[in-house]
Amino acid sequence: MGAIRDHKRRIQEHLEEIEGAIAVGIERKPVTIGLHASACAVEILELYLHKEGKIPIGKIIKHDWFKKPLPEQKIEPLIERKLMTDFPLKKEIYDLIYKIEENSTNLVYGRPSKEQIETVINSFNKLKNMLTDKIGGFDE
Repeated sequence: MGAIRDHKRRIQEHLEEIEGAIAVGIERKPVTIGLHASACAVEILELYLHKEGKIPIGKIIKHDWFKKPLPEQKIEPLIERKLMTDFPLKKEIYDLIYKIEENSTNLVYGRPSKEQIETVINSFNKLKNMLTDKIGGFDE
């Protein structure tokens, strides 16, 4: 399956960039961490949902669908309206991506604190670890 292989290739590229940024020092590379953690989190989710048969090959999930809903929000969260599927650990997965997205904008465009950078890295690593076994790893 070419699409699965493409996802794995892109995930590997993102992981290399994140690891390189961490090696140089997280406070020196917040933009790299923010961009790649956000994009890679969505790639990992897409790959997982493709492998589970929950979304068709070719279905694209966008990172901006993960705007955390407000407690008083009356309509469904955007991700729920765009991706109407159920799967194991959905809430936990979405919560981690919400946390990545909440902070990655500041990493890319603002003046992030070390705490915000660490939040993105920790949330991303939890997501990656949670789904690695279910996906079967990210090697091509």
